[in-house]
Amino acid sequence: MNPMYYFIGATLSILLSIYVFIFGTGGNHELVGIFIGLWAPTIIAVGIFNTLLGIHDEMCCAHRRIEGRQKGDDEQ
Repeated sequence: MNPMYYFIGATLSILLSIYVFIFGTGGNHELVGIFIGLWAPTIIAVGIFNTLLGIHDEMCCAHRRIEGRQKGDDEQ
């Protein structure tokens, strides 16, 4: 998934959090605003985790290709 989507999601979370915190009418709207605001770091962490998994997968594929060349199993 494109990393920009994670940043857009985090930005929307922060904006919604601010809106609920300031303009909320419920009895505990401050707590709800804080809870929604805590989604932003979680969304960014998921994006970083997925990016790192992609990098790890690319490194594993490259390592397998290098091992194949060293063993003489080059399939060109």
